[in-house]
Formats: sequence, C-alpha cells, structure tokens
Amino acid sequence: MNLQPHSIPASACLQALQRNLVDHVVTVPDWVQLALHDRLEQGVAGIRLVPCSNENQTVTVAAGLTIGGKRPLLMMQNQGLYNCINTLRAVCLDAHIPMVFMVGQFGREYENLGHPATESGRTMVRIMEPLLKAIDVPFYNLNSTDDLALMDEAYARAEQEKTAVVLLVSAPMAWQ
Repeated sequence: MNLQPHSIPASACLQALQRNLVDHVVTVPDWVQLALHDRLEQGVAGIRLVPCSNENQTVTVAAGLTIGGKRPLLMMQNQGLYNCINTLRAVCLDAHIPMVFMVGQFGREYENLGHPATESGRTMVRIMEPLLKAIDVPFYNLNSTDDLALMDEAYARAEQEKTAVVLLVSAPMAWQ
C-alpha cells in the first residue's frame, strides 16, 4: 500500500518548523509523528526538544516558554489532546496564551486517508474535529507536504487571536 500521497516527510516538517522560528518542541512522543520526533532527538540547531511526562505538562511548560518570549510547538497524539483539554482551556482559551499544537491522529485507518476524518470508524479519530469546533479551537488538517504551509497560518492565527490552534497530522510521517 502506497501511503506517500497521505504522508509528510519529517524533513519537510522540520523545514516548516524552522521557517516558523520554532525554538522548542514540547512533547509527549507520538507514534504518528515518530519520524519527526526521532530527527529532533538527534539534535537540530536552534530547536530544543523538551520531553514531558504527560500532555498537561506540555501545555504548562509551553505556556512558560511563550511567556518567556520563546516560540514552542506542542507535539502529541489525539489521545493526549483529549487528556489535556481542561489545561488547554485554562491556558489558551481563558488566559489567552497563543500556542500551536501538532496532533497525530493515532488510530486513523489507512483506508480512511483521503476521506474526512469524521468518517473514521474509530471514535478518537472521528470526534476530534467536532470537539475542537465545540470548544472554539481552530484547526487545520495536515495530509501532505503542501499542507505544511498551514503551519504559517496556524502560528499567525494563534498570535492574532491569542488562542490555541491545532494541526491534525493524518498519517504517519515519512522517514526522510
């Protein structure tokens, strides 16, 4: 099965992070984004990888970095985002600290790629977008390398609206 049309090379994602001046990636490792995590773990000039023990911690650590003038990205999987919804609400929606999350859609079926995630047979994939809409968190879907331009828009929107913005990564990142 060829996943290439629905996969993003880790190297292209890294370029998008650098283009957006991301200086910290605060993460609970995500299988969908494992190739990017692995590359960051090897060391990338100008980007510090900050592993956390849970997703609530990623939000609070990233909030401190943001308040301190840094530009973090939060990286986790969908189950982790569900875990930290209340912290996201308190920090991003109520305290208006802008943050960009990159969330792997763990559990998404290969046969669902190229179709709306809301048609997935797996609850954790199917309800993500409706949940984000319900809590007024803007989101974008990253399905291909071309979609990485949406990262620029996500950072601009997070800063302009002083809120969280979520980038949903549909398929496992490619090892390039």
